[in-house]
Amino acid sequence: MDFTLTDEQDLLRDGLAKFLSSRYGLESSRAAAKLGPGWQPAIWRAFADELGILGAALPERVGGSGGGPVEVMVIAEELGRALVVEPYVDTVVVAGGLLQRAGGDDADALLERIARGEAIVSLAATEASSGDRWQDAATTAVADGPGWVLHGAKIAVPDAPVATHLLVTAGTPSGLSLFLVDLADPPAGLTMHAYRTIDDRRAADLELVGVPAILLGAEGQAWDSLTRARDEGAAAVAAETVGCMHKVLADTVEYCKQRQQFGTSIGSFQALQHRMVDMHMEVEQSVAAVYLAVLNLDADAAQRARAVSAAKATVGRAARFVGQNAVQLHGGMGMTEELAIGHYFKRLTAVQYEFGSTDSHIMRYAELTRP
Repeated sequence: MDFTLTDEQDLLRDGLAKFLSSRYGLESSRAAAKLGPGWQPAIWRAFADELGILGAALPERVGGSGGGPVEVMVIAEELGRALVVEPYVDTVVVAGGLLQRAGGDDADALLERIARGEAIVSLAATEASSGDRWQDAATTAVADGPGWVLHGAKIAVPDAPVATHLLVTAGTPSGLSLFLVDLADPPAGLTMHAYRTIDDRRAADLELVGVPAILLGAEGQAWDSLTRARDEGAAAVAAETVGCMHKVLADTVEYCKQRQQFGTSIGSFQALQHRMVDMHMEVEQSVAAVYLAVLNLDADAAQRARAVSAAKATVGRAARFVGQNAVQLHGGMGMTEELAIGHYFKRLTAVQYEFGSTDSHIMRYAELTRP
């Protein structure tokens, strides 16, 4: 495997890193997340107009650059390093992949809007009765003339309060299908219970009673595409987590150099040096695991699933270890709002459960590798 980035990918990473360091402050982003709309629309438009990252991995026919999984990894890692709350993974990676595979005029029109920074799309797939088992959707879709109407409920829908469109999974007579709901004029029958998550993101629980929707792709044929979308989302979140951990480790090392105890910096204490070395090793293992997942996203379904589950389990374990030890090495102030480390710790905790928990990916890997 070749782990070397191309010149174009290096430029993409460096340009995004420079933009975020100069224009994405932690204080302003937390203010928007806690007291404002939950995100910064101007930043999102800049991602499209100035950086082009929203279309970097989308097809050229919809205004994208035709990139692939490596471009997504590069972008997600830098977004994680800056603790960006804007919904790149959910809109561009997960919804973008589903729309590309569904095809059709409605999907292409929405992809063009995503590339231009005009749309935020959220996938509503999780239900209280089935949890992570997206295939066991109790939500149903009933044909209504040329369209469809949805009945059911979804929980923990990421970014739904700020979304312009929803992709909703529902059962039809032919099997699991995918539907598009336009939120420009909130449709009758849709009730949204919005809330802020522990890591300063926005989510909502949805109730759908006769909500009009558009079928995407073939009826009853959505499961394969959803499985791939889940793996793509897991790989992107794993890359984001690597960026978070790099920042957390660097801040922790710097703090231990500056913090004085008994007349010397605590970074000189051998026990704490060993702890930071262990953190470094967890981060490096995660980097390798993410590369393995990213380079196997276009492989056959079984190979892709093995690689993604290995990466998600590895990164989930590392996120827990690095986050907890960073807080401990900072002492009680590590959990305060004033220090960035506390915000990163919350994100490192949340990512362990996105697109499948650490334990669920360990179980899936065991099943896929059983003789």
